[in-house]
Amino acid sequence: METNSASKWVFWVCLVVLLGCGLVQCSVTYDRKAIVINGQRRILISGSIHYPRSTPEMWEDLINKAKEGGLDVIETYVFWNVHEPSPGNYNFEGRYDLVRFVKTIQRAGLYAHLRIGPYVCAEWNFGYQHQCSFLDLQCKLSTHTHAVTELCIFWSGISFRTDNEPFKMAMKGFTEKIVNLMKSENLYESQGGPIILSQIENEYGPQAKALGAPGHQYATWAANMAVGMDTGVPWVMCKEEDAPDPVINTCNGFYCDAFSPNKPYKPTIWTEAWSGWFTEFGGPTHERPVQDLAFAVARFIQRGGSFVNYYMYHGGTNFGRSAGGPFITTSYDYDAPLDEYGLIRQPKYGHLKELHRAVKLCEKALVSSDPVVTSLGSLQQAHVYSSESGDCAAFLSNYDTKSAVRVMFNNMHYNLPPWSISILPDCRNAIFNTAKVGVQTSQMEMLPTNSEIFSWETYNEDLSSLDDSSTFSTVGLLEQINVTRDASDYLWYTTSVDISSSESFLHGGKLPTLVVQSTGHALHVFVNGQLLVLLLGRGKTGGGHYETWSTGVLGPVALLGLDQGKWDLSWSKWTYQVGLKGEAMNLVSPNAISSVDWMQGSLIAQRQQPLTWHKAYFNAPGGDEPLALDMSSMGKGQVWVNGQSLGRYWTAYATGNCNGCSYTGSYRPPKCQLGCGQPTQRWYHLPRSWLKPTQNLLVLFEELGGDPTRITLVKRSMTSVCADVAEYHPNIRNWNWQIESYGRPEEFHKPKVHLRCSPGQSISSIKFASFGTPLGTCGSFQQGTCHAPTSYAILEKKCIGQQKCSVTISNSNFGQDPCPKVLKRLSVEAICAPVN
Repeated sequence: METNSASKWVFWVCLVVLLGCGLVQCSVTYDRKAIVINGQRRILISGSIHYPRSTPEMWEDLINKAKEGGLDVIETYVFWNVHEPSPGNYNFEGRYDLVRFVKTIQRAGLYAHLRIGPYVCAEWNFGYQHQCSFLDLQCKLSTHTHAVTELCIFWSGISFRTDNEPFKMAMKGFTEKIVNLMKSENLYESQGGPIILSQIENEYGPQAKALGAPGHQYATWAANMAVGMDTGVPWVMCKEEDAPDPVINTCNGFYCDAFSPNKPYKPTIWTEAWSGWFTEFGGPTHERPVQDLAFAVARFIQRGGSFVNYYMYHGGTNFGRSAGGPFITTSYDYDAPLDEYGLIRQPKYGHLKELHRAVKLCEKALVSSDPVVTSLGSLQQAHVYSSESGDCAAFLSNYDTKSAVRVMFNNMHYNLPPWSISILPDCRNAIFNTAKVGVQTSQMEMLPTNSEIFSWETYNEDLSSLDDSSTFSTVGLLEQINVTRDASDYLWYTTSVDISSSESFLHGGKLPTLVVQSTGHALHVFVNGQLLVLLLGRGKTGGGHYETWSTGVLGPVALLGLDQGKWDLSWSKWTYQVGLKGEAMNLVSPNAISSVDWMQGSLIAQRQQPLTWHKAYFNAPGGDEPLALDMSSMGKGQVWVNGQSLGRYWTAYATGNCNGCSYTGSYRPPKCQLGCGQPTQRWYHLPRSWLKPTQNLLVLFEELGGDPTRITLVKRSMTSVCADVAEYHPNIRNWNWQIESYGRPEEFHKPKVHLRCSPGQSISSIKFASFGTPLGTCGSFQQGTCHAPTSYAILEKKCIGQQKCSVTISNSNFGQDPCPKVLKRLSVEAICAPVN
């Protein structure tokens, strides 16, 4: 541990000797260089995996893949609204089994970062919204039960995320619940467990500034409250410049190399390195090139950063109604290294894995000193770290977005592509460059399964009358979420209007116009039981003080063009009913007993009515590939299988700018867009663990109208793999060779192309192969002016019939040099097919 003038600010954490640590004292503290675990400074690579966005059956595989990808830490938010759906009632079952998730991390030998919040944002429904926020309005409306009356006394006047006593009490209660749960299972590192960090609040800095003194007071209170929990590990606050000691303020963003903590004795931590971006219905999907992501991480590390967390490493799925707004899709794929289904996304996963290996080789030097920065050119720099024991590591950077450069460093020349960093763990050998991708690209497709969906049946939501037992009336229009308490997406607003028989439009005159101002996603307007119009709008979005934001039919609601002129209905007597009759009858459950008359037959595809329930049965397909439902024949609604909600679906077509993508230059979501002109989301993840061998019940509620008979069950499979590697690609084996064989004449390790299909598959054919100067990218390779004629034969001999293969990139391997004194590369595309 470093000793300097700031050493008195190195905060200690309780040292406990426990079974999990043997005879070693388990401690987590920090200094200005890094998190210190059991006395050792560590460079830590972390990744976000949110347990509710996958299933418990997926967790072990996800975490093991993260470990194989070079991660040290798994980060997760803790989601208040799923764990405490109503005050004092807790749920830690199934996908919400936080203890099981953390213990799975522990069994894999990884650390955990628990971001308790309890506000999390995360494009999650309300960012965490606890049900107590809905009580204040109910108290004012007197629409509550006796049980709610008692809660009203406590929650009256609650205001979220500010210096407000009812909210602080609720927040402290939940934080204590989570901390005590972790302590009871000995899950903090100070107890021998995996948790080395915790977070309180989330991205509160902008909100604190907007609120002024109450915001600052609340942030200080939250930090002190958290530290007082005595977890034995440090706490962090992200995007909170005023985080008080000993809490560490941290950075979130696409780039954090310019970030510094608010005190010189705190380490530089990046809690959210955004690996991609979320998707909204009606918008394109977003891709962040791995070359740029690797560049951002290397740039952060070279400037003294010691903890990086990828947000997300696995994004997963917004099952149920958990997706936030506006219009966040059910898929939360996030272009993460592990895709929504838990499959490895190449080249992102593999290229980052190689980055992590390179950084780890520099760890001793990185944590021992500050960098010496020298200029290598107008837009080029060297950051050099060295230790007293002789360790040396260098990062050579080229910030030019257009031009590659050749630089001189330590009397040696190095070629740096645009917008890239080379890592030299011995200050001599460049073993990794952020822009040079040497791993394969995997092409994934959705393929048909052998499972047929049988005998569709339909039930039209009953619109003829409201259920008096579940309605209430009041004068004026009410905000939707506070009425529904977020128990349903749907709220009925009903009023009566008496029209005089003498009105002109009843006698051939111009029809009146109904004006409705709504902030809901969609609005169905019925007059005397007949659908008049369907409108689509904007939905509930994110930000501060969710409980004060309004959605639904807010008014005005008015009739225009009557003989009397405008008739404002906003302050008429309105009757409200929460939800659908199909929801009340639990039509989605396989065990539900109802008197619904389901319609059968071929008319289903022809009718395509809105506000309609559909159901069918299917058998589980064979194999172990991830499954999804192709919902492109439907409009908008929700879908369930065996009572489990896959989430909301919406066949909204993407608009955007999908005109190519370059890795160079600062990344922002509008930069690299995909899928324009296609449905934003077509496939909806169906976890295999939710299925029975036969008779699986599929239920959907269609809001707009669609053809359920064209819904299909598909599997996500690897169909081809590509690689494109130059003959002098950086190779980590050569650094080890320099160490192990210094002074001995051993062969320099030449780079290789590595191809791997999924388990249960083999390479069935070589679609393209060229050693020389090939052109194009995966899926569109073409031969260049230089091409070794043996390219196909060599690849076919090495790879056909194999699940994986490797081919050395050398002239001798391809018979002879096809173009002397020209830098050559090997480009390959291979087809993957199931093994018979």
